[in-house]
Amino acid sequence: MPELPDIEAYIAALRPRVVEQPIESAEVFSPFLVRTFDPPLDAVVGRRVTTLERLGKRIVFGLDGELYLVFHLMIAGRFRWSEQRRRVGGRIALAAFTFPSGTLTLTEAGSKKRAGLHVVAGRAGLTAHDPGGIDVRSASLEALAERLRGENHTLKRALTDPRLFSGIGNAYSDEILHAARLSPLQWTTRLNQDEIERLWAAAQRTLAHWTGVLCAQVTRRFPGAGDVTAFREGFAAHGRFGKPCPTCGATIQRIRYADNETNYCPACQTGGRILADRSLSRLLRDDWPRSIDEA
Repeated sequence: MPELPDIEAYIAALRPRVVEQPIESAEVFSPFLVRTFDPPLDAVVGRRVTTLERLGKRIVFGLDGELYLVFHLMIAGRFRWSEQRRRVGGRIALAAFTFPSGTLTLTEAGSKKRAGLHVVAGRAGLTAHDPGGIDVRSASLEALAERLRGENHTLKRALTDPRLFSGIGNAYSDEILHAARLSPLQWTTRLNQDEIERLWAAAQRTLAHWTGVLCAQVTRRFPGAGDVTAFREGFAAHGRFGKPCPTCGATIQRIRYADNETNYCPACQTGGRILADRSLSRLLRDDWPRSIDEA
């Protein structure tokens, strides 16, 4: 799922292409995409895009007359841009929006159609789509500490909870925790002041770095579907299971659950302890290594 740096990169790429441009046509090719009926999608045609903003992991097009298009890309939703007046993406296209400057197509690979579009009237209606998480890049240390200590969760769960923190998902939570040298299973209410300060600094540094990197890339071209990914060269932990940690050389480990996995360095983050994997540790039982010396 595109996270904060990816969403900011999309907005940076879209801003010079669609802001101050009218939507000339809006076509939907999937019956599952539009999740609202009032106002109808036709109401956006002819309206000028005045603003672009991020709302958690959502991209919001602000239009004349306080109408808003709220896109939630979910896991596989992607934007594609064509300077010609035609949609791209073929059979995976969900919708196309034509502007004087080109055509913006929303696509979604795979059979599960999870991406959604809401047409919203008024700022109050838009607020209802805000999960409420704070932007760590601008949040104070005190604000982050308050969110962490409000409920007792593991750090991994807390960082990826959109009600607590805005735009952080599976990939960047791994990177933040690696940079902070903290276990993904550390309980939030048991963090000491030094650990909270490390987490705050690591979150700000990690998100600012990758937002800058991705936004710089879109100055040259609009991001392709393959450019928006949870697996990047330069990541320290996420997607690097079985590879050496770039900091200490220990082997990156994982915890798998459902369709996700958490990656971490046992030497940097857990004091050498290998965390139990819900599937493999139950299968191997006594043969499951408890430390990097046993792995």
